[in-house]
Amino acid sequence: MERSGPLVGVKILEMGGVGPGPFCAMMLADMGATVLRIERSGAPPIFPPIDPACNLLHRGREIVGIDLKSPEGREQLLQLADQADVLLEGFRPGVMERLGLGPDICMARNPVLLYARMTGWGQNGPMAHLAGHDINYFAMSGSLQLCGRENELPSPNLNLVSDMGGGGMLMAFGIACGLLEARRSGKGQVIDAAMTEGTALLATMIHGYLAMGRWSDKRGDNLLDGGAPFYDVYRTADGKYMAVGAIEPKFYADLLAGLGLDAAELPAQHDRTAWPMLKQRFADIFARHTRAEWEERFADRDACTTPVLSPAEAAIHPHARARAMFGEVEGVMQPMPAPRFSRTPGRVSSPPPPAEIPLDQLSGGWRPDISPCR
Repeated sequence: MERSGPLVGVKILEMGGVGPGPFCAMMLADMGATVLRIERSGAPPIFPPIDPACNLLHRGREIVGIDLKSPEGREQLLQLADQADVLLEGFRPGVMERLGLGPDICMARNPVLLYARMTGWGQNGPMAHLAGHDINYFAMSGSLQLCGRENELPSPNLNLVSDMGGGGMLMAFGIACGLLEARRSGKGQVIDAAMTEGTALLATMIHGYLAMGRWSDKRGDNLLDGGAPFYDVYRTADGKYMAVGAIEPKFYADLLAGLGLDAAELPAQHDRTAWPMLKQRFADIFARHTRAEWEERFADRDACTTPVLSPAEAAIHPHARARAMFGEVEGVMQPMPAPRFSRTPGRVSSPPPPAEIPLDQLSGGWRPDISPCR
């Protein structure tokens, strides 16, 4: 695997899991880190089954299977942890300790190791032992209650908020911080990343608005939740959609011009009593033309008004192509590494591995003095 990026030379040992852990490991691999994923031999298969070639969160690394319940497998894992800069795990609190692979044991052998722990609720607290998924962490963070339309149910946001943002991305940030500190101190530490806490952190700006009295707990009544006519999604004549985010006065003026409206004949932009009327007015106008027609009309306007694209459309949009935002790897279209680095750019070093490999066939600088798996 030919690696490129600011993390070349960093070695990550990833304990197999789903969702935020693999996303974090993918981000690190995209930035050049050597990531080795450990699957627990004998663990039940994922349901529903996943096509390895399309399991994009596994790109850029090798996978080995180890029986962590056997003395031989435990020693194999410890020897790998001896060589790693980071051990990333996403089990419930106590699982790694019961396997004899907790942070105290691993860090006694490798004092510079970062032991990165990804959970929904954190390593302690009354809910730490409970199962959960993105929607549960989103709900308990206080943020799901704020998302959705007026008089409708709170709206889940795929698994982008808690799993990927408040979980995987927060952990990647924590690992980057930990690596910098370890270089100064020569000491490792435990990173406790809880998706609920990460999700709450993402909503810091909203908490500030609540404290100022500028945000209501009522869904669909605020600046960024679809309450404002100038920050919403509108259906076009062909059943597609345009996204409008014209918050600042100059962008709002350009929006009105694009819609053929005269600001002098309308209520003030931030007159909340007029928002329902304006939303209906905007909706009626957007419904008169197709998305393509609106896209052309707003193409050169600073109105913060854009088409709502499908994933397939996004991949071939001229701007995405100019930036190489998406690319094909082994015939599978996917987002490319981000952010961009001018001198040490990240890259997808390999597609997702088709299968596990024996320990003695590892590449990437892992020492071969480890007995093969049984």
